[in-house]
Amino acid sequence: MLDQTTASADLRDAGERLSLDELRALQLERLQQTVRHAYDNVPTYRAKLDDAGVSPDDIRSLDDLSKLPFTTKEDLRQAYPFGMFAVPMEQVVRIHASSGTTGRPTVVGYTQDDLGNWAEVVARSLRAAGVQPGWKVHNAYGYGLFTGGLGAHSGIERLGCTVIPVSGGQTARQVQLIRDFEPDAIMCTPSYLLTIADAFEEAGLDPRETTLKVAICGAEPWTNEMRLELERRMGIVAVDIYGLSEVMGPGVGSEFASTKDGPTIWEDHFLPEIIDAETAEPVADGEMGELVFTSLTKTAFPVIRYRTRDLTRLLPGSASPTMRRIEKITGRNDDMIILRGVNLFPTQIEEIVLAIEHLTPHFVLELTKAGRMDALTVKIECMPDVGEEASKAAAAILRERVKEHIGTSVGVEVVPAGSLPRSEGKYKRVYDLRA
Repeated sequence: MLDQTTASADLRDAGERLSLDELRALQLERLQQTVRHAYDNVPTYRAKLDDAGVSPDDIRSLDDLSKLPFTTKEDLRQAYPFGMFAVPMEQVVRIHASSGTTGRPTVVGYTQDDLGNWAEVVARSLRAAGVQPGWKVHNAYGYGLFTGGLGAHSGIERLGCTVIPVSGGQTARQVQLIRDFEPDAIMCTPSYLLTIADAFEEAGLDPRETTLKVAICGAEPWTNEMRLELERRMGIVAVDIYGLSEVMGPGVGSEFASTKDGPTIWEDHFLPEIIDAETAEPVADGEMGELVFTSLTKTAFPVIRYRTRDLTRLLPGSASPTMRRIEKITGRNDDMIILRGVNLFPTQIEEIVLAIEHLTPHFVLELTKAGRMDALTVKIECMPDVGEEASKAAAAILRERVKEHIGTSVGVEVVPAGSLPRSEGKYKRVYDLRA
């Protein structure tokens, strides 16, 4: 297990050492620069601010942030591919993009300074997680247009670690390399780490007997119950890293291994807000709502009040007292299922499943039509060698607890161990078959 004292305050960089007054002054200065830069160089932002009757000169305090219009994913798609870039293309040294599975992909660009800042916040995140210079880090985030692999890679190197750039997939090879290269830490999605743990056990190996001490997991919502499951099965400390490609990539915030109480947002680079998802009005710290970000140091692709669709709340700083943290994100506006008037998130099912004997965390949700009504079936694997009666009893418990805790009825289909798809990156939980 990780020595929780390794994320020492003595290792903090200059941004982390700012007093609250210094941080707020820096945020205002950078906010003013960002709004001016975006207004002068991005037609979309110029039009939005003009339509809202706001000038960059109107930003005189951090409270003036609420005067600025929001940016949405649809704005980015409408500007596809490079319409949101704020510098000439010859200054853009790297391009990343989303998968575009629900429409046009969102395309983001980085200058050399942007890449330097990105490496800095990822290194800061790894240090908070307890990773130490000189460690070997197994990077199983996907490389390519997805920001995870290359974003994590640069931060690992910036911290002074050895990066093992495995990327995602080829799980049997991942197991072999973990055994042979003896890494100290691993970076991947939580669902893929679960797949790796399964692969160890299927090979007759104990996943607790590796050299791994820390797992830095992100890119998808996951629960504290999943954290405990991964820590139990892998013998590691599992820490949540937060990010999204439109705002930077991984490293917008990270949990500290010493507290594991939600990702601290690196507020010298990213200015967070919480808004009411329905009214879009700002809400006070501590209230649940939709997370919104304004970038403060991005040059090629600044974002102003970007609506992430992630649902969380802003909380006071703990391990980093001047920078606020967010509650662990376990749901998004756009992955919410409305089933017969009840709001349901896949992570709510995950939380229930992990407390039921004989069931595994491998499940998918299938939405179908039953006459005029929507129906939801949880297809879930049972543990190996579990008998028919025990699996039926576990299914009944799952149905009862979903009804009790979420307030709606679902079907449960227990399937044999190993029969559902395995994650090799972001895991697809919901299959909408209603068409």
